[in-house]
Amino acid sequence: MGLFDSAKDKISDLAGDNQDKIADGVDQAGDAVDDKTGGKFSDQVDTGQDAAKDKLGDL
Repeated sequence: MGLFDSAKDKISDLAGDNQDKIADGVDQAGDAVDDKTGGKFSDQVDTGQDAAKDKLGDL
């Protein structure tokens, strides 16, 4: 097992243990982008948030 495989496994374990916190962070980041852009890209931000949360669920 290489260095990157080991790091990937550790990150997956950490993400799996903290899914709620990471999902909250994704929401906060999306809200910050919406605030900065005046909601101009809110549809794209929502799509990105959903995609990130889906990937998080795969871990």
